[in-house]
Amino acid sequence: MRVVTWNLWWRFGPWADRQKAILAVLRELRPDVVGLQEVWSDRRTGENLAQWLATELNLHCTWAPSPAPERWRRRIADDSVDIGNAVLSRWPVTDRATLHLPAPQDLDDGRLALYARVEPPGGAPVPFFTTHLTSPLHASAARCRQVRALAEFTATHSAGTPFPPVVTGDFNARPDSDELRLFGGMRTTPVVPGQVFFDAWEYADQAADGTTWGPANPYVHPGLGPAARIDYIHVGGPAGPAGEGTVRGVRRVGHGPVAGVWPSDHAAVVADLQG
Repeated sequence: MRVVTWNLWWRFGPWADRQKAILAVLRELRPDVVGLQEVWSDRRTGENLAQWLATELNLHCTWAPSPAPERWRRRIADDSVDIGNAVLSRWPVTDRATLHLPAPQDLDDGRLALYARVEPPGGAPVPFFTTHLTSPLHASAARCRQVRALAEFTATHSAGTPFPPVVTGDFNARPDSDELRLFGGMRTTPVVPGQVFFDAWEYADQAADGTTWGPANPYVHPGLGPAARIDYIHVGGPAGPAGEGTVRGVRRVGHGPVAGVWPSDHAAVVADLQG
């Protein structure tokens, strides 16, 4: 199962040209399941970026709009555009749920986690999740609160299948941060007893550049800090990865221009999983 996670930078920058570049990258990858963050939906025209991608790629789509998009809309001076998360899947989505991630009032801009139960033919159902944590550099405490809620949400929706949960998204945090250590549950006490998550990048070529967000990308302001890996594919354990044969081909994609246009301010991450 080829899994991708990608933050699509909403309706910022040359978004109409960027969406073509996003499609080109995904078309070449031929993914089975994709977790998307910062997806736009235009209420005036009825257009939705995730649905458009799904139609072009012949995939199923489920989308979850943010319950509090007002701060995002002010940034582009357009109150008709929604923002949210989406899951694209080669196979039907037979169940879904959303979680409004907790945040202090001054930071709450409607961040979500989206669950989609994916049903591959002849295989175990896949509990798949995608999320987008709060972004300010100083907000580690808020993100810790969010990953606690995310871990509990994941546990609630992962029963009834031997396939471990797959959690993707833009965590806006480095691998050694308190929030990633807490979510992983191996370097500190797990949120849910017995629940741990493996970072798929640990199965990548460790000489490879894992940066998913940084000033090499012209859409990233150089004053926002050094380059970092902040986008993740996590696979639940201990029933999850046990060796190199389970997680393979982990790499970043979309980290350069496509026909002269960078697809997003984030690179995507792709991993091949064997259930």
